Amino acid sequence: MPVSAYAAVLAAAVLHAVWNSMAHRIPDKLVAFALINCAYTLGAGLLVCLTPLPTPAAWPFIAASAALEVTSQLFLLRAYQLGDFGQMYPLARGLAPLLVAVASVAFLGAGLSPLQCTGVLLVSGGLAALALASGRIGRAQLPALGAAACTGVIIAGYTLVDATGVRQGSDVLAYIAWLFLCQGPVLPLLALARRRTALWAQLRPVCGTGLTGGFLSLAAYGLVIWAQARGDATTVAALRETGILVAAAIATLLFREPFGRLRLAASAVVLTGIGLLS
Repeated sequence: MPVSAYAAVLAAAVLHAVWNSMAHRIPDKLVAFALINCAYTLGAGLLVCLTPLPTPAAWPFIAASAALEVTSQLFLLRAYQLGDFGQMYPLARGLAPLLVAVASVAFLGAGLSPLQCTGVLLVSGGLAALALASGRIGRAQLPALGAAACTGVIIAGYTLVDATGVRQGSDVLAYIAWLFLCQGPVLPLLALARRRTALWAQLRPVCGTGLTGGFLSLAAYGLVIWAQARGDATTVAALRETGILVAAAIATLLFREPFGRLRLAASAVVLTGIGLLS
């Protein structure tokens, strides 16, 4: 994979951790994700005016990925409503490269080296430790952990879809633009249906934070898709999760979450495993 693609994915990892922290900082998570998706719609609407239409072969992948991304946001929204950012973010993100690696072997005919097998075991163990980082898991913690785990599964799904779809002969920017334009209006419309006229007053105080987070998210995943057109899905999925350490720092410094030794060690184990998977 070219050096430019590595740099793009690492930049995307930082941007991803930052926009997730901005979403978590807004108390009303539905409002947060509605604003983020408004930014998707605005940014993608501009891009589609500047790019050609995707090829016919790319459209099924765009539609499938858009549906998966909306679903993953709904689960992530729920995870952030119920759990700590420092625990939910690594769980949701760390599961994806593990599943991408396994799916690449099972369905795409790829092979795993002994180092990559070690990486699978480290990611699995680190994620289990993260799930236990707050102590014994009780019934009250299960919904948050389940939402984060579902987010990770769906992230792996759309990562594989986009890694294939972006290679269907379309202009990369056109693929990105139509992907975000298809998914962008869904959550704002859902928020409008639920909150009705009260929504506008709820959006106003956090409008700047939410829209900025959305544009950062658009840039982050745009960089990932650009890199996927130049490298393999497993490496890209692994490298983008270096944002886990950025998220750990944000959780401690910004949210004052008790990011103790166990969470720190577990995050480091997950990140080491992800590095071996790449």
